[in-house]
Amino acid sequence: MIYFHIPFCKQACHYCDFHFSTSLKYREELLAAMHLEIEKRAAYLSDKDVHSIYFGGGTPSILEADEIQGLVDKVSQHFHISTDAEITLEANPDDLHKKKVQALRGTAINRFSIGIQSFFEEDLRWMNRAHNAEEATSSIMRVQDAGFENITCDLIYGYPLLTNAKWKSNMQQLIDLQVSHISSYSMTVEKKTALDHMINKGKTPALNEAQSADQMLLLIDTLTNAGYEQYEISNFAYPGRHAKHNSNYWMGKPYLGIGPSAHSFNGDSRSWNVANNALYIKGILSNELPLETEQLTKNDRYNEYIMTALRTKWGVDKHFVEKEFGSDYTNELLHGLAAYIHNGEVQEATSGIITLTASGKLLADQIASELFIVE
Repeated sequence: MIYFHIPFCKQACHYCDFHFSTSLKYREELLAAMHLEIEKRAAYLSDKDVHSIYFGGGTPSILEADEIQGLVDKVSQHFHISTDAEITLEANPDDLHKKKVQALRGTAINRFSIGIQSFFEEDLRWMNRAHNAEEATSSIMRVQDAGFENITCDLIYGYPLLTNAKWKSNMQQLIDLQVSHISSYSMTVEKKTALDHMINKGKTPALNEAQSADQMLLLIDTLTNAGYEQYEISNFAYPGRHAKHNSNYWMGKPYLGIGPSAHSFNGDSRSWNVANNALYIKGILSNELPLETEQLTKNDRYNEYIMTALRTKWGVDKHFVEKEFGSDYTNELLHGLAAYIHNGEVQEATSGIITLTASGKLLADQIASELFIVE
């Protein structure tokens, strides 16, 4: 797996704490540095078969089609991109005008992740999104009309303006448009974001946990009744339309992250690039990789497995834990799960697969953290 972090946005969403810049000042230099980083770090992945490439950010759809294809071509010089590889572009609706979509038809992009968030104008303004409600709908239809069938859209719930009626309407619009994959997240307040400042100054109400829980249950009920499968806490898909790239993350597969703030993982270690465009470019050009590396301990690898696997429909495999980590870890796992199983928040199949129930999904982060083994 290859991940590209494209750190440019037209404007800052009030809730976002990802690394990005609203200035395109270093655009050409940064893209050149990303080409160089692919060369310098190709050996990080021992498996040269690439089954997914993901352009995230930031707003990757800011790039021109030839810039996107240039990065894919660079990957192909050092890896073998499988013929059925999933190649995803995160896109904002306002970037997906007719000329841009047609240009992208000439690239290797075969999947779009469109950041809709809401179909209501007042919600989009409150979030400080760059697109409007009309663009939210037309962008999906335009991509579909161009022949792209593999599309996922993002929706956010759990914020003050979102009534349950509006939430149902947002979901229904994606259902009616037959979008094959939907990712939906509860809004969170990250420190030093505009939303954090607005709440602290009393300019907007604090988020409500009860509202988020209620709307998450509505999400699960509405989408599963419409034929979607919840294969991960925040991800729903028609049969056969699971996201390859994200599924591989949750299954602990190695990946190489390219660009400022991008993370990489090879099974034994994790690394992350500096979250600063100028320092990233300087480091790459001076042949000093601008990254930090953490060697993972056995406990780290176990905790990573629990955190990711528990979120999915495939669950935690008790027999895998026994084989990979040993009986002490298996015993700790079962001890930690006992109360949650008793309360009906976790279930264990006869095969040894441990998954969350509907009520347990509301406590996913809490359950996972209590199962962690700390040094």
